[in-house]
Amino acid sequence: MTKWTIDQSHSSVGFEVKHMMVSKVKGQFDAYTAEVEAADLADLTSAVVSFKFDVASINTRNEDRDNHLKSADFFDVETFATIDFTSTSITKDGDDYKLTGDLTIKDVTKPVTFTVEFGGKGTNPWGVDVYGFEAEAKINREEFGLTWNAALETGGVLVGKDVKIKVELELNPA
Repeated sequence: MTKWTIDQSHSSVGFEVKHMMVSKVKGQFDAYTAEVEAADLADLTSAVVSFKFDVASINTRNEDRDNHLKSADFFDVETFATIDFTSTSITKDGDDYKLTGDLTIKDVTKPVTFTVEFGGKGTNPWGVDVYGFEAEAKINREEFGLTWNAALETGGVLVGKDVKIKVELELNPA
């Protein structure tokens, strides 16, 4: 098995959630790590994958909202510093893959499946193989203890339950 590292300048970890039931708030985690081991990245089914997102690095381009998300109302970064994912299986699904694993948020672990699209393989100007992948999953944040919300006068709630997580990785051999 070969270990692969993230090219941080060409990768990202983002999310989006409904706001006031009419629009979306998008954000990202600016600090994260991923470990990928695979015999061959052209066929992910042999891979072992893990992610770790530093919750204190959350960035929605609004400092007040970011501070609220870091508080005990949401992620409680003083107690739960990271969001962790460890793969349990990877299967081929047409041209894509299903990456299933255990996602842990606030000490709650649930199985989650990411749909993974292989972006391709290239060779950078220094002769190093580069692989690209996009992975997306949808979770119900309330199942992970992220239950804060506010009712709207017009009906509905301030923050949606469903959160899309999108991970874009460019990988190089370690």
